[in-house]
Amino acid sequence: MVSANAFSGGARAVARCDALGVAPYSDAADMLIRAYLTPAHAAALERLSEWMHEAGMQARLDPAANLIGRYEGESPDAPALIIGSHIDSVRDAGRYDGPLGIMLGMEAVAALHAAGRRMPFPIEVIALGDEEGSRFPASMLCSRAIAGTLKAEALDVADRDGTTLSDALSAFAVSVDTAPLGVRHFLDAAHPPALAFFEPHIEQGPVLEAEKLALGAVSGIAAQLRLEVTITGRAGHAGTNAMNLRRDALTGAAEAVLAIERIAREKGGDLVATVGRMQVSPGAVNVVPGTVTFSIDIRSGDESVRDEAAARILAAIDEIVHARGLSYSSNQVQDLSGSPCDSELTVLLAAALTDTGHSPRMLVSGAGHDTMVMSALCPTAMLFIRCKDGISHNPAESVTAEDCEAALQAMLAFIEKLGERERG
Repeated sequence: MVSANAFSGGARAVARCDALGVAPYSDAADMLIRAYLTPAHAAALERLSEWMHEAGMQARLDPAANLIGRYEGESPDAPALIIGSHIDSVRDAGRYDGPLGIMLGMEAVAALHAAGRRMPFPIEVIALGDEEGSRFPASMLCSRAIAGTLKAEALDVADRDGTTLSDALSAFAVSVDTAPLGVRHFLDAAHPPALAFFEPHIEQGPVLEAEKLALGAVSGIAAQLRLEVTITGRAGHAGTNAMNLRRDALTGAAEAVLAIERIAREKGGDLVATVGRMQVSPGAVNVVPGTVTFSIDIRSGDESVRDEAAARILAAIDEIVHARGLSYSSNQVQDLSGSPCDSELTVLLAAALTDTGHSPRMLVSGAGHDTMVMSALCPTAMLFIRCKDGISHNPAESVTAEDCEAALQAMLAFIEKLGERERG
């Protein structure tokens, strides 16, 4: 079995994530924010391309500005194992959500290359340009483009400055020593589809740390539903509107938010419901709010549980607004079905964890990942890595070099087992 110990691959993966955590790899000097098709994104791709070449790969861009490093296999025409994650970030982000999976993929290839090993399949390490949706009002644009599930009208979505995705792609220029920009080879009818997509990722939750485990295998990703609700009342002077005559949209929204929390708590299990954004209008200190718009994010590993909770939540909001003399409308923003990881690949990953001295702990991911989109293209597997206090989407996001080295060894064992399977 190939070992990466001599190369301190886990430590190098962490160090490289840290290196990309500051300008010019961030679009802000005082925090990490790397949005899709921005100067920080371009700078990150330039650096990643250099590291891919050092690891023994050829790098290229696809039409969605995904950076792909390819390490040839024994049979160049065989379907490729794709390892990767996203390079974009939320605003004021941590350094490991997304990039760590890319760095560990490069380290796995670097270990194989240093040992002079080729697998029966090519390995492609991919840095997906957009997962978080930090620039355009949609998420997972790049994995959806690869998986073939992105609709043509997505090119017309615009950022806050009015720049469309189509225009941003046309203006984006990165100097990468690659083959000409073109369709991903495994989406070309002349080439076979992908063998599998494997995403290493920080857990973004507290389970592994609570159980004193460095790693876990993901059995599936929770179904997600995002709604936008607008409650409408009547704006009025704060000093002259008697309390019993008010039609206050904000107090109605506040009651609705508490109902959302209650419904999720009552159901329990892995169901979660979150109101993360609220806009109050007219937003003046001396005016009773007339309109409130807020988001609802509902998730569960069981799609029927999620949908039942959504129905109860909307029924509760309907009851609240009518009792208060208000009105409301709701709009479905996003509906992502639950995505189980491939059972055969998950068994191989569990065996790789066992062989490298780890418990084959299975977890359901409450967070959405590119893995769930890529399942439309090929079988998927996902490895979780412990993060301190379960914190993510926060500058306090933290991993250890030891845990990342453990992840790298488990990945190499998984690749070996996949190679044995493909050789028959």
